[in-house]
Formats: sequence, C-alpha cells, structure tokens
Amino acid sequence: MAELDRVIRQTATDAGVPGVIVGVWKPGQPRYVRAFGVADTSDCAPMRTDLNMRIGSETKTFTVTALLQLVDRGRVGLDDPISGYVDGVPDGEHITLRQLADMRSGLFAYSKDAGFQHLLATEPHRQWSPSELLGIAFEHPNQFPPGTQFDYSNTNTVLLGLVVEKVTHRPLRDVIRDLITRPSGLDHTFLPKAAEFPLPQAHGYTDVTPDGTVADATNFNPSWGWAAGAMISDLDDMRSWAENVATGGLLTPKTQAERLDAQPTGAPGDAYGLGIDINHGWIGHAGSLPGYQSLTVYLPAQKATMVILLNTDIASNGENPSTLLGRAITQVVSPGNVYGDASDQN
Repeated sequence: MAELDRVIRQTATDAGVPGVIVGVWKPGQPRYVRAFGVADTSDCAPMRTDLNMRIGSETKTFTVTALLQLVDRGRVGLDDPISGYVDGVPDGEHITLRQLADMRSGLFAYSKDAGFQHLLATEPHRQWSPSELLGIAFEHPNQFPPGTQFDYSNTNTVLLGLVVEKVTHRPLRDVIRDLITRPSGLDHTFLPKAAEFPLPQAHGYTDVTPDGTVADATNFNPSWGWAAGAMISDLDDMRSWAENVATGGLLTPKTQAERLDAQPTGAPGDAYGLGIDINHGWIGHAGSLPGYQSLTVYLPAQKATMVILLNTDIASNGENPSTLLGRAITQVVSPGNVYGDASDQN
C-alpha cells in the first residue's frame, strides 16, 4: 500500500492533477481506498472518497447496457439498421446498432467539429439537445463505409440513446434508473437533465476555455455528452458497476458474449466491444469531459477492480491523466496486465 501511495502521489503531481480518488480491490488482499490532493483549489478542501464526480464516457456503458437489455427482451436487434429508429442518419439503412455500439459506423463525431469545440469553450453552460448534436455530425461526410474501421465517436452513442427512448417511449435517464442503477443498488449514479450536480462534490478544472487558461468547470453543462458522457457517480457505485458490466450481471450470457466480442482499435493491447473497452485484460471504460476524468475497470483473471476518479481533464505530455494513473497503479498491482501500456505491440 505504501508503494501505491507513492506512485499515485508522484504520478498525480507530475501530471498536475489537483485531486484523485483511487480504489483497488483484489480477493485475499486488503482493500485500497484513498483520496489524494484537493477537491477545491480555492480553499484547498481535501479530496474525499465519498464525493460525487462526473464520469464522462463511462456513461456509454450504461446506455449500451440499456440497449442490450432491450435486445434480451426481443425489443431490438443488434443488426437492425439505425434508419428503422432514427430518421436522417447518413447511410442509416446500412449502419447497424451493433456498428454504433462498437464504434464502427463511420459517422463523424460531432465533438470533433471545430464549430462545436468553439461553442463548448465559449458557452460551457449551454443546454444541448440530441438533435442539435446530430445535426452537427451529419453536416460532415461519413468517415468510411460501416463496419470497415474503428473510430471512437460520441455520435454513435447519442443515436443509441435515442433508440432506447424510441423503443421504451421513455426518457433515457428514467430507463437507466429503472433498468440499471436502481436494480443494481447504484444510489449515487444518474444521468442529469442539465448541469445539476449534487453535493458533496469535487470541483473540476479544465483548459477547455477560449484562451486555454484553467477554469472551474464544476457547473459546466454536460448535456453535450448526453447518452455518451453526461452521467454522475461516486467511488462505491463505480466499484460495483465495474464488476457488473464486465461479468454481465444484467444480461443473458449470449448478449454479454456479444458485448465482449471486442475488435482491435489500433492502439497497442486495446480492443473495443459493444460500449466497452478491453485494455491489456482490463474490461471497462474511461471517461473525460471538461473538469473530470475517470477510469472504471475489472480484471477477470484476478477478479480485481480498479476505479480512478480525478478532477481535471487537462492532458499531461499529450496523455490523459487517468491513463497515466491507470498505468502507474497497474504496474504495481497487476504487472502482467498494465493498463494503457504502449510498449506492448501485440
């Protein structure tokens, strides 16, 4: 534990991370739950392990789990075309729900649009609708024929959120609550409508600003991420969710197997399934949005869980601080399965 304390402190300091919450659980070993640094740089309030955090793209694991539950209930098919559910998708008759979930649709990522990025920096409190986000994406040509390449795109998951709403006739946030978080006992995990963010919370810090200076992003509106990135959670809930999503606690074995049928992303040791990432054996997802990053993963070979929640998204030497921390921690706890290890060329 002393070695973990040391590497986390060192990595966080080197990366300029204000505060981080870390949990590591392995059978037969004492649980490791720690908070480092500060939750608020203005008054130096310490980071605590019980704080609510924005979890960014870990939202995708919830949206896709909701979709897969509908698959299990015979309400949708993974090989259905998106055109059967949402109008106006370029080449939508040839893009399947599966290709949306595994990031192989070819649809342009609205979050990579220069105009959108300008608005995100200059109007961080703006409320976005899914149709506005898709409108930005669909102004761009598709990147490649569906199914031929991997390209991580929030556009895909926003579309899947709309599919869930279309089939259930209910808001996505209610479906996630009733089908996933409530049955799983995740009492501090939800999809907000706008910028609501319950106390206790950690303040988040970002350089996604007009001039690149650091700003307090705590109350920025995450609606631009919606089904792809707007959710809130905490350490205890993410610990439970890590094992649940990796082992298929809410799905049939057949559908879980489809979720974990991951294809290479092009990054060393990394593959992506249906709304889930498999990186050097660790199954789960990372998340990032202005002010916050997260990493929630499970290693079946050791039945180990790792959760990292931090209050900045500012890159360090071109890498996400969550990746840097994940790598440093797993070098200690699972040297045979080092998260984000770029030296593994297999």
